[in-house]
Amino acid sequence: MTPRRALLLLLPSILMIGIFMAVPMIVGLVYSFMTADSTGGVEMPFTFDAYISLLYERDFDDTLLFTSDYLIIILRSVGVAAIVTLLCLVMALPLAWYITCQPERRRPGLLFIVSLPFWINMLIRTYCWVLILRDQGLINILLMKLGLISSPLPLLYNNGAVFLGLVYTFLPFMVLPIYATLERQDPKLIEAAFDLYATRWAVARRVVWPLAKPGVIAGTLLVFAPALGSYLAPDLLGGGKQLYIGNLIQMQFSTSRNWPFGAALATLITVVILGAMIWQQKRVRRVGLPL
Repeated sequence: MTPRRALLLLLPSILMIGIFMAVPMIVGLVYSFMTADSTGGVEMPFTFDAYISLLYERDFDDTLLFTSDYLIIILRSVGVAAIVTLLCLVMALPLAWYITCQPERRRPGLLFIVSLPFWINMLIRTYCWVLILRDQGLINILLMKLGLISSPLPLLYNNGAVFLGLVYTFLPFMVLPIYATLERQDPKLIEAAFDLYATRWAVARRVVWPLAKPGVIAGTLLVFAPALGSYLAPDLLGGGKQLYIGNLIQMQFSTSRNWPFGAALATLITVVILGAMIWQQKRVRRVGLPL
């Protein structure tokens, strides 16, 4: 295949990435260096005020005073995304391994069940959890009818509900890459380990885990990135009691009408995610894991 023909085949993908990914990112980056318009939108001149506002606020005499408010929100969001990623990994690894060990005729059905949430809009799925977890929801009504509780449990509008919604939403993003990695491996490696009198724990730690690492790395990035900027679950399931970076960005483009600051926060998330991807890529190449 000639280079020109290869370029023509890649041209639709290049245009899609350029129009729907690169251009919005560039526009957001440019907006982050502009001045906020009082009525919404941006205007000239270019300034660094949006980035300065992340760590400083201006006093009445125009002096900069350090503030940790936004830094706390960012760190809180990173911590929640990291915990959600870890929870998804703990649940996804045995599930992916279980699907891999099933006969081939059963695997499509199990994968269909795992990917079934993708068929439903995320907003609808989140509202369903509101109906399940509220005081008059399915869980509380069932527990009260069984006589296990006398009053509704506070299952909604707390951190537990937020974690539940995020894990439910992003768990398939961890299961599918790990399964795709394990499914390609030779099952004779497991048989050889048992033939050498390895225990189940030793097989899981010395054989299954190293084989699953490429899928774990891919799944970690696929879960951490959207969980970091998620705002539906914290807003609907958490009741907006704690502010996360996704909700903060949404506020800047709506009620606050500070588009440069919102664009700066979005740019910051993008830089963090790209940095994590580059770090993981270098780590994979250094360790020598298959991609």
